[in-house]
Order: sequence, then structure tokens, then C-alpha cells
Amino acid sequence: MSINSVNNIAVIGSGTMGVGIAQVFVQNGFSTVLYDINEEQVLRAKQQIEKRLNRLVEKGKMSAEVRETAQDKLYATTTIDDVSTADLVIEAAPEKLEIKSSIFQQVEEICKDDALFATNTSSLSITEIQAGLERPEKLAGLHFFNPAPLMPLVEVVQGLHTANAVTETLQELAERMEKVPVLCRDTPGFIVNRVARPFYNEALRILNDNVASVEQIDRIMKKSGNFKMGPFELQDLIGIDINFATTTTVHNSFHGESRFRPQHFQERMVQAGRLGRKTKGGFYDYE
Repeated sequence: MSINSVNNIAVIGSGTMGVGIAQVFVQNGFSTVLYDINEEQVLRAKQQIEKRLNRLVEKGKMSAEVRETAQDKLYATTTIDDVSTADLVIEAAPEKLEIKSSIFQQVEEICKDDALFATNTSSLSITEIQAGLERPEKLAGLHFFNPAPLMPLVEVVQGLHTANAVTETLQELAERMEKVPVLCRDTPGFIVNRVARPFYNEALRILNDNVASVEQIDRIMKKSGNFKMGPFELQDLIGIDINFATTTTVHNSFHGESRFRPQHFQERMVQAGRLGRKTKGGFYDYE
């Protein structure tokens, strides 16, 4: 499928990343179906996108006409068959291999033969997700970063079976949306999350050793390292559970290499339900 043939998008999963990815596509003129099994959640996600678009108009960053067009192109549904006409299906479900594999096996049965599939996984193996598909060459990684409407980088990940034409199309698609695509191989953590593990893990070690507080570490990293957010602020934004799951996956994929070892304190945060902004409390409080 050529880039000119990609007009209809389906996004599966209405969590933070699914909402952000759907917003990116409707803002750029693509008809987009946002699917989730939870009706209340998917309708709330649609309202959230509409509020974001309204805010862009209020700030003068988008015209009212573009907003109306974008809102008209967004359709929220709990009926899986509604994704069957999509040219590209992007999965943004929880970071669990069995869930992602099941989704693609299901949509492969109902979508047209030339449809493309992409997973927004941050660390799971694209090749492993391809296993069990009849058309594994159609699947690649398309990893956006949070918040998707603002972050320019997109990783295009080529699994063992991914056709070159698919990754080329996804790169062109990202460029059309004014993103910066980077092509990478299917290695644990790809590029960004592999590089980022020491950023988070060493900050957690410093905290555990009582060398500095959460606030001090974040302040130092922003002032001396010129980061826009410190490691703990960023974990709260992404979701501590998602960050921990990614670290665990990368650690396991590198067969227990010590530099990627997850930290117990972060695991305790997940067990306590302090996941960051989405639960109104993580390393910081957001009430």
C-alpha cells in the first residue's frame, strides 16, 4: 500500500497514548476510528480530544474550521467491526504481549488484505507480536511518545518479517504529520527506551541511597542537564506502571543484564497504586 492510499485510520485503545495518537491523525485530516471495549472510556476519550482541539482554537493555534473538520473525522466505537475498513490499524493497548497479539489476530481476520498494522509498543518484540499472523509482513512498530500531539519523534520499528514497503510507508506517514521518524531494528527497548533506562534507574538508586530527594534530583537534572522534565516528573507523566513494565521487559529481553534491572521502590509504587498523574499521585501529588 502506498502512502497515498492511507486515508482511514483505526486506533485501538483509548488510554493516554490512544487518545494522543487519534488526536494527531484527526488534526492532520485523517478519518479516524477510536475503538475500545469500554464504552464509557472510549466516549470520555472522544470528549477529551474535542476539549484539546477547542483549547488549541482558544490559544490561536488552530482555526475553528480545522477544529470542526477534525471533530467530524473522529468516530468512537465499541464495535470491533468498525475498524474493518481502515487502511492502517494502530494498536495502543496495555503493554502485554498476549493482549497485543490477540488484537492483531482478531483485526487481521476482519480487515482488508492490503491493510497495514502498527503497534505502539514501547519495548515488546515486534517479531514476537507478528507470530501467529497470516500476514506478518504487514505489521511494524509505530512508537509515539507521550504526549503524542507534542512530541516530534516517532520510532518506526522493523520486525523480522516486516516488509520494507511497510516501514517506508509509515515513515512517509509520520513526515506528513510533521513528525520526525527514525527507523530502528527490533531490539529490546528500540532506541529511546534503551537509552532512557539508566536515566530512570540511576535516579531511583540515588533516591534509595538517600543521596538526594525526588525534588532535588529533578531540579538538578533540569538545571544542569537542561532536561525539560526530571526523571520523576517524567515517570509521573508517562505512568509509573508503564515505566516499570518497560524496564522489566527490557531487563528480561537482555537476559537479566544488571544495568537494566528494575528497582524495588518503583515496583512498590505500582503495588500501592501511586501511578502518577493519572491516579492524582505518584512521586508528586496532583490533587
